[in-house]
Amino acid sequence: MKKIMTICLICILCGSMVQAQKIRIKTGIEVLKEQNFKCLEGKRVGLITNPTGVDNHMKSTIDILHEAPNVNLVALYGPEHGVRGDVHAGDHVTDMKDASTGLPVYSLYGSTRKATPEMLKDIDVLVYDIQDIGCRSFTYISTMGLAMEAAAENGKELIVLDRPNPVGGLKIEGNLTEDDCVSFVSQFKIPYLYGLTCGELALMLNGEKMLKEGKQCKLQVVKMKGWKRKMDYTQTGLQWVPSSPHIPHPHSAFFYPVSGILGELSYMSIGVGYTIPFQMFAAPWVEAEKLAGNLNNLNVPGVIFRPMYLKPFYSVGKGELLQGVQVHIMDFGKAPLSEIQFLVMQEVAALYPDRAVFDHADKGRFSMFDKVSGSKQIRERFSKRNRWEDVRDYWYKDVENFRKLSKQYYLYK
Repeated sequence: MKKIMTICLICILCGSMVQAQKIRIKTGIEVLKEQNFKCLEGKRVGLITNPTGVDNHMKSTIDILHEAPNVNLVALYGPEHGVRGDVHAGDHVTDMKDASTGLPVYSLYGSTRKATPEMLKDIDVLVYDIQDIGCRSFTYISTMGLAMEAAAENGKELIVLDRPNPVGGLKIEGNLTEDDCVSFVSQFKIPYLYGLTCGELALMLNGEKMLKEGKQCKLQVVKMKGWKRKMDYTQTGLQWVPSSPHIPHPHSAFFYPVSGILGELSYMSIGVGYTIPFQMFAAPWVEAEKLAGNLNNLNVPGVIFRPMYLKPFYSVGKGELLQGVQVHIMDFGKAPLSEIQFLVMQEVAALYPDRAVFDHADKGRFSMFDKVSGSKQIRERFSKRNRWEDVRDYWYKDVENFRKLSKQYYLYK
């Protein structure tokens, strides 16, 4: 009995330690509250948000602004997944009324992805409060940029309530998006991992005239307090709200760039449909030990590959016995995140020449692969010999110039 009580006490203490993790920063909404919403006084406010827009006590920014006596919140705008997160990935979001506040909700992921003059006619200022994941192909930053364009075109102000970049402010990987690959999953000419907060990115898009036709909007960023560039999300002490159904944990943001580009081909399971989305690569024809051995022999900095066996619950490989590797990030600072999927593609082709990815993936998905990569060159160069070394220089060619440019817009050290 004593042993059971001791175990129970340890469990309770461990639970308390998790709950008591100290929040080390204040996000933009916390700072706005501190300022008593001064920048919104006397203005009709529209809010672009989703379930990730919460304060440090998990209260929705929608409800905070709606209840604030000196804020006139008149409309909500929903990105992919909707303002309350009740729409599945990729599904159209419809215009509706918010059940809690009764406010009109306009969709920015339906018949239009940019707010129309009709949607904006009753507001003076648009407020943006969404947690993104620091990767170009995640659509929330596209929504933000298009909102900036709409604000510029319609003479509205835009205020960004800043939030952390979950992968920190130091990692920059990938080429700039090229003209023929600009799309909602690569809306702007920035690297795949761009190392900026959403507020810093907004300042850069505005300052460098990167919006359509070089437009600039009246922009204000409500800065965070306490965030440092070296911080990943797990170091902030903030709770994580899933930014989409397959980004359930803060570390999910680390893995999205590890496998997301290859995932566009639906050629191998990347863990979407299993319990570790974006953290693995598997197929029915893979031999787990061999693939893990080949990948570990590459000595990728900060990464270990573990052989694994699974049956996905849905999506690619549903119900099939698959073999493959789980990616374990041992040293986040050293790990080259986006390279990993190309090294997997390389070693798959070496072990199984008759399974080389671009010879067997659905060619109808090549266009999406290119858009997410930001360039057709990545696929075309890789497919000749299935070697990462044929792509590496192109993938990294813009990184240093972008780092120099983006430093001008840093709000945090």
